[in-house]
Amino acid sequence: MNHKTITDIQEEIINEFEIFDDWMDKYNYIIELSHNLPVIDPKQKVNGNLINGCQSKVWLNAEYDNGHVVFTADSDAIITKGIISLLIRVLSNRKPGEIINSDLYFIDRIGLRQNLSPTRSNGLLAMIKKMRLYALAYQTKYGRETIG
Repeated sequence: MNHKTITDIQEEIINEFEIFDDWMDKYNYIIELSHNLPVIDPKQKVNGNLINGCQSKVWLNAEYDNGHVVFTADSDAIITKGIISLLIRVLSNRKPGEIINSDLYFIDRIGLRQNLSPTRSNGLLAMIKKMRLYALAYQTKYGRETIG
């Protein structure tokens, strides 16, 4: 399991993005990160796993494994794939309570929210909301041992 905290991983991401001076380089890095996405099982690419509010198609699946929520995803847009891979890197393999209560400050610190189009920004918020809803559902189903 993941021994780094959500804060540790966010700090790593912020440090990785600090080496780039302009947003074209950061976009290229986000595209590179899309290759690290834990890819969703093709059987999970169903309408129920589509995230509403995204301009591109984004499928997000969550499994509950040994007290932790494990996310997989896919998208038909390469930038979106990179963005969801960042979110998964921070939030996957966490207890539901950690996901629900996380402060995802890295999004603003790397300048992501400010450099996305309004529709992509809405999509980013929709992805986070869906991840938290999955966590809340597992917390409700499995009870107190899921608190982070």
